[in-house]
Amino acid sequence: MARAGYGSVWLGCALLLGGHPGTAAAQDGNAFHNRIGPNLPSPSMPSPSMSDPSAPPLPSAASAALTLTAVFAGGDKPLRSGLAWRIYEDRTDGTKPGIVARSEAAEPSFTLPPGAYVATVTYGFASAARRVVMAGQPAAEQLKVSAGALKLSGAIGDVKLGADQLAFSVFVPIGTNSEGRLVRSGVKAGELLRLPEGTYHVVSTYGGSNAIQRADLKVENGKVTDATLNHRAATLTLKLVAAEGAEAFAGTAFSVLTPGGDTIREAIGAFPQVTLAEGDYVLIARHDGQVYTREFKVESGLNRDVEVIAKAG
Repeated sequence: MARAGYGSVWLGCALLLGGHPGTAAAQDGNAFHNRIGPNLPSPSMPSPSMSDPSAPPLPSAASAALTLTAVFAGGDKPLRSGLAWRIYEDRTDGTKPGIVARSEAAEPSFTLPPGAYVATVTYGFASAARRVVMAGQPAAEQLKVSAGALKLSGAIGDVKLGADQLAFSVFVPIGTNSEGRLVRSGVKAGELLRLPEGTYHVVSTYGGSNAIQRADLKVENGKVTDATLNHRAATLTLKLVAAEGAEAFAGTAFSVLTPGGDTIREAIGAFPQVTLAEGDYVLIARHDGQVYTREFKVESGLNRDVEVIAKAG
């Protein structure tokens, strides 16, 4: 494992493993004069043939099987899972092509009549496509996908954070904007996010407040980038009490502010919990028309109660 990102990310890479038609003949002996003699029979002449409506049609050009496989670009390692295949008509008239067939198998086989098609495969957010011409003979095509994957987690010190406590957003940087284009938000810890090869900006939010960490991570072809973003935060239980250690007042409205007066979090209840990045804060408690305040400090990894004493002044 090697440290990367913004100084709070642990990275690791691993290989990614994902009748015949009838005719009617008519004869007419008087239709032609016998030039040889009156006593010789007249020759029999066939009339134009007519198709029998009950006879089967002539066979059309045969359909044939198209077998598809996907491998990582730059090698021959096959992709075995997470694939979505689509076969489209190759339209040249400018209209939207229709989907002819689809599959999620690792190595699908499609039976197609002669014609031109476009075969596509998607692997998470990565994809590849190839034009295929079927001519009544079996065919096999291999599509190369340039992709890897991200697997994200979070921690405070050496303590791993639960998947339900974290949410990740993944961006593609554009120019100097690290959050140029959102790829996906709400990514869960431990989820395998399949992506095209490249560099991505990851934002990790712990507890839904201001406990946020960021890192730039590289996705390599055919590999999983396993990254742990290290947060510096704590979870606090807010209370309004008549005296230290006393029972908390129900229905209290709390506001957590920065020393400069910016509101970070609001909550209502007897003892709501909030997760905050380490630093200095001001806590305001409102109850029965009265307002009480207290300054407090958050230390990373130190989960504790923060009590506001309900007293005048």
